[in-house]
Amino acid sequence: MEYLEGVLPLPGAQHLLASLPRERWAIVTSSTRRLAEVRLRAAGLRIPERLITSTDVQHGKPHPEPFLKGASALGYPAHDCLVIEDAPSGIRAGKSAKAQVVAFRTTTQDSALLKAGADWILNSCADIHVGSINAKLSLLLNQSS
Repeated sequence: MEYLEGVLPLPGAQHLLASLPRERWAIVTSSTRRLAEVRLRAAGLRIPERLITSTDVQHGKPHPEPFLKGASALGYPAHDCLVIEDAPSGIRAGKSAKAQVVAFRTTTQDSALLKAGADWILNSCADIHVGSINAKLSLLLNQSS
């Protein structure tokens, strides 16, 4: 809980989250609720209205339960949701939930992200832009390199 060195938001995370309506996004994490809240605050990110943690599920990633609960909390079927992940187990969980998955290049090579089932691979949140906000939220993905 106390070790927060290096806890930073990905480039573009604050802008992306501020661009999205509060009711249209959730965080689904394998950490405990307490740790998730501590790290979100340390990164300067707001705690979302919908936060699904290991505390809320019986089966963690790569099981689809965390993302199915996240989609349900948003009021959408998982196949209408976009999962953003950086770990192969999370990518597999998103795909098992029938969501489309954006993978970020953080600590895992592209080949492993693709093998896990990522639909797109991006560098960071800075590569995602809100296209339109209506019944069908539209996001634009910049897939350069």
